[in-house]
Amino acid sequence: MQVEQLSWSLANGWSGSRPEQKGAAQWVLAFGAPEALNNTDALAGLAAAYPHACIVGCSTAGEILDTRVQDDTLVATAVHFSDTQVRMATATVDGMQDSYQAGSTLGHALNLPGLAHVMVLSDGLSVNGTALARGLRESLPSTVAVTGGLAGDGDRFKQTMVCAGGEVMANAVVAIGFYGARLRVGYGSLGGWDTFGPERLVTRSDGNVLYELDGQPALALYKRYLGKDYAAQLPSSALSFPLSLRGENIHDSVVRTILSVDDVGGSMTFAGDVPQGSRATLMKANFDRLIDGAAGAARSGLQRLDSFAPALAVLISCVGRKLVLKQRVEEELEGVRQVLGPQALLAGFYSYGEICPHGGVTKCELHNQTMTITTFAES
Repeated sequence: MQVEQLSWSLANGWSGSRPEQKGAAQWVLAFGAPEALNNTDALAGLAAAYPHACIVGCSTAGEILDTRVQDDTLVATAVHFSDTQVRMATATVDGMQDSYQAGSTLGHALNLPGLAHVMVLSDGLSVNGTALARGLRESLPSTVAVTGGLAGDGDRFKQTMVCAGGEVMANAVVAIGFYGARLRVGYGSLGGWDTFGPERLVTRSDGNVLYELDGQPALALYKRYLGKDYAAQLPSSALSFPLSLRGENIHDSVVRTILSVDDVGGSMTFAGDVPQGSRATLMKANFDRLIDGAAGAARSGLQRLDSFAPALAVLISCVGRKLVLKQRVEEELEGVRQVLGPQALLAGFYSYGEICPHGGVTKCELHNQTMTITTFAES
């Protein structure tokens, strides 16, 4: 398994290491700022360098290149497997109501003999990540895990997109299936946030739209906790104050991030479901715990590789973590490097949601405000 990495910027074009076997890569990950991902010259250069590769990716809220965090660039990671095959599937959505069907369509398309793992990249604003994960989970064998994330758009929340086969699309989801007995995949997902304030009952919700907490308009209650300054900066300020949910229909507990607010209706729309009857608690950042959480996710990913050293680690971290950590953001990447060792190439992006198994309970679940890591090796 050989891995190479390139970086593109408008000022400098493509730069970085070149593959020893030019054109031999089967899979290329392309993570970039919306403007960079939409640059036709950048994608044309990538397609020319890897003419036989399946090129997939998405827009970001920041690009990860080794232990550096970049903005306004396009980072490409090319992978040449020795004995693993890849297959791509795509699905489009007209709205969040299509999310479950999109996941089901992708799962059925990739459910072929020898499937070892699935990685999914989704539009970050038009997809309900909970329903997408459920559609994938119910259409794939219980032995196949799914990891991935929701595309980002910085802190703007205006437009996100995915790249499938070198084509950039909005309102779409792309998934890659990996096939082969020699492939080893590890994964882990951890947060590091602290709860504060009382636990409240979700008394009215519909899917991923929250209307009432303890019988009160949810948005008004949330704004009171945030205070005048943070409330005026919604929805971007909500990235620093997610909700923790627990309940009968939730495995353990999950974290949810706000995508948008409706001041007229007093509601909040989240990246995933907020089930009625569940219990919600506001959360805030703890710098040291966020950084420790990234290292913990790396340890989980490493433990699942059966002593094989990872050649590639795909890191998907929530944009909320980036905005909270600010100048310390690269510390979470350095913590991952210390765990995985020098041989692992690190690539990834800052997202609007992360998809990963939830411990040993489910093989595919939406997470928010986590660092989710997928490690790859071939035996």
